[in-house]
Amino acid sequence: MARSAIGARADVALIVATDDIEIADHARTAGCDAVMTGTDISTGSGRALAAALSLPRQPDFVVNLQGDSPFQPTGALGAVIAALEAGAQVATPVIELDWPALDALRDHKTRSPFSGTTCARAPDGHAFWFSKTIIPAIRDEAKLRDRLPRSPVWRHVGLYGYTLDVLRRFEATSPTALEQLEGLEQLRLLELGVPVMTVPVDPPVFDSSGIDTEADIVRVEAMIAVHGDPMDHF
Repeated sequence: MARSAIGARADVALIVATDDIEIADHARTAGCDAVMTGTDISTGSGRALAAALSLPRQPDFVVNLQGDSPFQPTGALGAVIAALEAGAQVATPVIELDWPALDALRDHKTRSPFSGTTCARAPDGHAFWFSKTIIPAIRDEAKLRDRLPRSPVWRHVGLYGYTLDVLRRFEATSPTALEQLEGLEQLRLLELGVPVMTVPVDPPVFDSSGIDTEADIVRVEAMIAVHGDPMDHF
């Protein structure tokens, strides 16, 4: 949670929101504040709101780092907060995939089809849609590969920033049909007509495409063994 950009060194609170006492205890052991939230809260955004409302001074913005996307690109947090301060109601990072990265995502989805989210976005950055399938479909892809260094596919990064009012509205609304079909909570916002600003960021030290399955855990642990903990690069 933050009242202004990190670069301004303003009032910032870092909180782990969970309904699991083992996670809360681990966070506190690591020196991070933790808030126990209700077991009936179904989304990370709902837990982030509960944590924000527990503070003695409620923040202007709430930034939710999803537990299944721990390896963030450098600068993603600052970019999201900057977008909120520039007037966005919701902001989230996206990565423009080059062709090898798109190939890797496709390969990964043959084993974990619901791991990794893509985004179709307008020229001004507002999201048209998010999906667990790879969007957009690409007609005449071979010709595009010859002509363009990057693909037209943007991969979403699991980090969300909200104004507190929008987050309250999100949590007060029941899950929508398309949100439930895709398993993507941000679709509730789009179905409510709330604009979601996407902010381009560079790829992280290594790209995990989310940690959603047991296979993803094995894959990420193997990458850490080879490359080291990505947090060591910050």
